[in-house]
Amino acid sequence: MAKHKRRKPMAEINVVPYIDVTLVLLIIFMITAPLIQSGVDVDLPQADAKDISLEDLPSPVIITITKIGQFFIDLGNGEDDEPEPVSAEEVLILTRAVRKNKPTTQFYIRGDKEVQYGKVVTVMAALKNAGVPNVGLMTENF
Repeated sequence: MAKHKRRKPMAEINVVPYIDVTLVLLIIFMITAPLIQSGVDVDLPQADAKDISLEDLPSPVIITITKIGQFFIDLGNGEDDEPEPVSAEEVLILTRAVRKNKPTTQFYIRGDKEVQYGKVVTVMAALKNAGVPNVGLMTENF
């Protein structure tokens, strides 16, 4: 009877499957990373600005678009009269007049959440044609 030598247990870890999985994950992340980063280019404001007081700024112009697509413009002159609807052309004319007299005036669009997207774009295009560099969109705070 021959005595068989008992084999010693192997204490090494086979790392080849782990390397394969790691390489596959690396390839997946390399492919998906550029897709995640694509988006809208935004011109962010500079951070090195001096403090300003609100008294120095002219009151903003607010253009309101109702649910049915009517335009109203508040020139910020403090009048409490009943606002009257204006056309997109009148928005352009009034905006040019305000920009000529007060070039630092801020312009905001306040649109109903159910207004058609095309109406907001029409107003933004009119403001752009009038030379307004920045337009703010008003939202409701929660």
